[in-house]
Amino acid sequence: MRSENPEVIQYLVDTRGLWPKATKTKDLENEAKRALALLTEDERKAVLKYYFVADAKMSLTSHLLKHWVVARHAGVPWRLTTLTRDDKTKPIFRDPASGKQPVAFNVSHQAGLVALVAVAGYEGSVEVGTDVVCTSERRARDHRVVGSEGWAKFVDMHADVFGRSEARYLKDDLLAAPDGPAEDVLDSKLRAFYTLWCLREAYVKMTGDALLAPWLKDLEFRHFKAPAKGAAFEEVEEPGQVVTEHEVVFRGDRVVDANICLRALGEDYMTCTVVRTPERREDALGWRLGPFRFLGMEQLIGDAEESLG
Repeated sequence: MRSENPEVIQYLVDTRGLWPKATKTKDLENEAKRALALLTEDERKAVLKYYFVADAKMSLTSHLLKHWVVARHAGVPWRLTTLTRDDKTKPIFRDPASGKQPVAFNVSHQAGLVALVAVAGYEGSVEVGTDVVCTSERRARDHRVVGSEGWAKFVDMHADVFGRSEARYLKDDLLAAPDGPAEDVLDSKLRAFYTLWCLREAYVKMTGDALLAPWLKDLEFRHFKAPAKGAAFEEVEEPGQVVTEHEVVFRGDRVVDANICLRALGEDYMTCTVVRTPERREDALGWRLGPFRFLGMEQLIGDAEESLG
């Protein structure tokens, strides 16, 4: 059944400047006390097991966002936002009375950014996936590997999770990259590599399957292109920085039921959102996947504490 006013929700939280006095993960027990208090015991343990504090911050924020979107957009008190997993182990919230999912959500994080995508108020089945990548996080390592092994070998190292034609496209078609300094040419190739990674990760997460799904090689993003770099660390609607037209093929057939939006965020980050409504594909295809909005931690915690009463 079609919903009258479904809402597509897209937020980013930048964790890089949060809790600056926490130099080790265990420091978060004091520095991030308010945030940790909002999680379940198991969630707190999962956060505090990380060795690197930066990873723990992203994990903490990811957990908060999932509860926040259920409380805020499904009207559920924070203490009742109990999250479970579906048959593919994807985190979900299921209303205990109706058995339905009033809000479908997905989160992703990398290099300090945490992304949330959700759809609320849709009565039918809806699938969502998101990914965020940072092209420069491993730049030194990537340049070193390519310098010693070559570009083709670098691509082949990851070929197991790419489609049948994608590795070939990265190795062959991109060899005709624009002329320029060798480092700039390699950065252009790496940007294309991480574009593909972002597209595939968001799509696979939308399906609920993991990157070890047996059909991974049957999914192909053909002739993909990277969004143009942004001049500022914000999501805007500048030409070239948003890519919504994609040639996606699954087992030889064109994929026509997924709404896919790839966006640049500053010079180094990209986000991808994928939504699908299997029962009425035209619904998701008609939704505008606009820019992500930044959400501050104080607002996130404040909303949660208000929901607690």
